[in-house]
Amino acid sequence: MRSITLTLMLGLAAVLPAAVRAQAVDPGRYRMVDLTHTLDSTTVYWPTSPVGFSLDRLAYGVTPGGWFYSANAFATAEHGGTHLDAPIHFDSTGWTMAEIPVTQLIAPAAVIDIARAAAADVDYRLTVGDVEAYEREHGRIRPGTIVLLRTGWSARWPDAKRYLGDDTPGDASHLHFPSYGPEAVRLLVNERRVAALGVDVASIDIGASTTFMVHRIAAAKNVPGLENLTNLDALPASGALVIALPVKLGGGSGGPVRAVALVPR
Repeated sequence: MRSITLTLMLGLAAVLPAAVRAQAVDPGRYRMVDLTHTLDSTTVYWPTSPVGFSLDRLAYGVTPGGWFYSANAFATAEHGGTHLDAPIHFDSTGWTMAEIPVTQLIAPAAVIDIARAAAADVDYRLTVGDVEAYEREHGRIRPGTIVLLRTGWSARWPDAKRYLGDDTPGDASHLHFPSYGPEAVRLLVNERRVAALGVDVASIDIGASTTFMVHRIAAAKNVPGLENLTNLDALPASGALVIALPVKLGGGSGGPVRAVALVPR
């Protein structure tokens, strides 16, 4: 009920007059958690990405008119840092970045913690049993939920070798990190009808995957993926509201996202 109330309050805030908007959403009632790594020169990219991040200064200093002014140009691959995978990333008929409804990007969160299992097995995949165990304790995952998988891997950021399992440029054949398993994702996508999948590693597939089946299952149902999240340990298993808004990139298969969570105090 608390998650439903949060969603309704945010929806009202979008349409109410400015004079009453502050009353609709009281920031003091929530603890706000940033789920986003900073996008900069230390950002981790997939080893086969031909480009990384660059920031070029266009202006910086006092203008002839006497005021300070700065501006930059930045460039990045779509799939690096904290970002969103649009369904078209792995499905030719899937939504592009600009086509994903915001209702799938602002939603209650279910946080499934596999950090202990991942510490024992770097190739650990979320199982149906893990999902069922979560639901026995916290209730059935409702349609429209954003599922967040906590592996504990964000503590390794931005050490690419520890985070990815291997940092050989141009070679993604020796990666090792935990993530979702295909059968668990079939349950989440087809039966629970979740809005999105998120994880604190570089992919919603495990690092050793060669078929990217999780991506393919999710994309076929227009379920986007949030990758390279952080601070999932600061969220409760249920009750938080996630806001993950990417650049509305026409035709894009992915792009940077600023993801935050609102946690009731």
